[in-house]
Amino acid sequence: MANAPVGVPVRDPEYEPEPRPGSWGVMNDKVIITCALTGVLANRDQCPWVPYTPGEIAAEAQRAYEAGAAVVHIHARTDQGRPTYEPDRYARIRAEIEKRCPVILNFSTGGSGPMESRVAHIAQVKPAMAALNMGSMNYAKYSAKRKEFLFDFVFENTFRDIGFLLKVMKEANVKPELECFDVGHTNSIWPLLDKGLLQRPLQFSFILGVLGGIRASAENLALQAREAPPDSTWEVIGISREQWRMVGAALVLGGNVRVGLEDNFYLDSQGAQMARSNGELVAKAVRMARDIGREPASVEEARRLLTLGAP
Repeated sequence: MANAPVGVPVRDPEYEPEPRPGSWGVMNDKVIITCALTGVLANRDQCPWVPYTPGEIAAEAQRAYEAGAAVVHIHARTDQGRPTYEPDRYARIRAEIEKRCPVILNFSTGGSGPMESRVAHIAQVKPAMAALNMGSMNYAKYSAKRKEFLFDFVFENTFRDIGFLLKVMKEANVKPELECFDVGHTNSIWPLLDKGLLQRPLQFSFILGVLGGIRASAENLALQAREAPPDSTWEVIGISREQWRMVGAALVLGGNVRVGLEDNFYLDSQGAQMARSNGELVAKAVRMARDIGREPASVEEARRLLTLGAP
């Protein structure tokens, strides 16, 4: 590689992806709708219907399921709304949801703190899926009106930490959902596949619209989808008012979608009509899918498409 002509790209055959034509991943008329129920930052000062307690989260999961969601993505919160990774809290949430509906559970591992605490609930509670951030980045929110950053930090996810989380997920038989905020994150899969820490087919979440990550546009979503291996499934996560535009783009491209109060509070792109539940956001995604001839996947269909085992 040291003797390569300047400007000529060189592929390292030991772990880099094989050359291949562009791909959109797995195409299907069924669309898997995931609902992110609560998040880690959303609070009741911003939206009074953000759930905190296990019972509230489970009730929102039921509303999302009845509206058409097959998967719910969960961050545990204390009764006062603070984020927590306590396995007992996640176990209570799981038990409350399973009393109400058979929706697929996807737990978060994102945030800060020691890796062991960020993944203990995965090892002990064993959801079907767990979200995994695939790279480090600047993570910020800027107010043009105030001419200042509302928050500004580095979101650190090294390959060492990613590998640790993947090992725990593999031992617990939990499928990772690969959260990619930029194209470099998507291309970080190759050494992890080579080491046997990831196994195809993969499931991606493409997050668009975070300051520090890739801009929210249909062109950028198409780029991300092309970078995924052709046997993959993927969903889009559009942040805030970008959500509905990105949902529309993903539906046309054949991808899956995520909505929910973690990502967006509003039923319109102008931010005028606040949703009163996660179910209202899912219902809108279902209407958009049916408008272009796609149907929401059932839980059983989603399990098959995501190559998940029996519950």
